[in-house]
Amino acid sequence: MFDKRVLIFTGHFGSGKTEVAVNCAMKLAEQYKTAIMDFDIVNPYFRTADAKEVLKENGINIVTSVYANTNVDVPAVPAEVNSLFINKDQKVVLDVGGDDIGARALSAFKEQIQNDEHEMYFVINVRRPMTDSAEKIEEVINEIQLSSRLKVTSLINNTNILKSSTGDEIIEGQKIIQKVSSKLGIPIAFTSGFYDILNRVRGKIAGEVLEMEKFIKLPWD
Repeated sequence: MFDKRVLIFTGHFGSGKTEVAVNCAMKLAEQYKTAIMDFDIVNPYFRTADAKEVLKENGINIVTSVYANTNVDVPAVPAEVNSLFINKDQKVVLDVGGDDIGARALSAFKEQIQNDEHEMYFVINVRRPMTDSAEKIEEVINEIQLSSRLKVTSLINNTNILKSSTGDEIIEGQKIIQKVSSKLGIPIAFTSGFYDILNRVRGKIAGEVLEMEKFIKLPWD
C-alpha cells in the first residue's frame, strides 16, 4: 500500500489526516526504519506530538515543528527536516497543516520532494462542512496544490462522524470522492477507518483499506 519513500498527508481541518498519518507510520515501522515529521503549524490540537510516546516505543523517529503541541501558531520548521531527504534508508511520513496556509510550509522543500519517490495524499472526510461535496473537495485540493507547489497524487476516504459512525458514512463518502477522482484523474488510494466501523462495510466498498487504531486524543475526549 505504501510503496513510495516519502508519504505526504494533507487534508482540511477535521479530515483525520494526522490519525491516518500516525497509523501509516506505525504500519511502516513494522517493516522499515521510519520517521514522521509534524509539518502541522496551523492547528495546535491535532498534532503527531500527541502520539509521541507510542511512536517512540515503536522506534519511529519524530521530527516536530518548534511550536507543535502548543497554542502558538508560528511557522517554525526545524533544520532537522533536511536530514529526512538526505538519509534515504528510511521511510518518511509528513503530516501537513490543514489548509493552504499549512501547505505553504511544504513548498520550501518542493525540490527535495520532487527529486524523491513520493506520494501526496489528500485525506477526505465528507462529513466535514468544507469537504461535504465534490465541488468543495476540488476547491480545497486546488488551494493546497497552489500553496504547496506540489500535486496531490492520491485520495483517501476517511469519512466518519467519530463515535456516531455506523459505516453508511463511508459508503456515502466513497460515492462523492469517486466523482472527484474521475474529474481530476486522481486515484483513490484506500479507505481508512477504525476496525469496528470498517467491518460493517466489508464487501460494500472497493479497493484497499487501512484499519486504524486511535492514537490522537481529541481535546473534548
